Amino acid sequence: MSDTTELSFEAALSQLEKIVTELESGQAPLEKSLDLYKRGAELKALCEARLEAARLQVEKISLSKAGQVEGVAPASFE
Repeated sequence: MSDTTELSFEAALSQLEKIVTELESGQAPLEKSLDLYKRGAELKALCEARLEAARLQVEKISLSKAGQVEGVAPASFE
């Protein structure tokens, strides 16, 4: 399995969707299905972490009294 940390959210989600489709088809042999499941779990965790970081960043956006964005805290995808 390759490292997931360098994947964008969109790339990870795309790979996860392909894995789900392949697993749902029931055509993969048992060993491959297990590997796909493990990879899917890694990708799911990455997507959840990226979404949580984005949510926290949105919560840290500060607005002026006029409704203009004054500052945004940087997101950390650790």
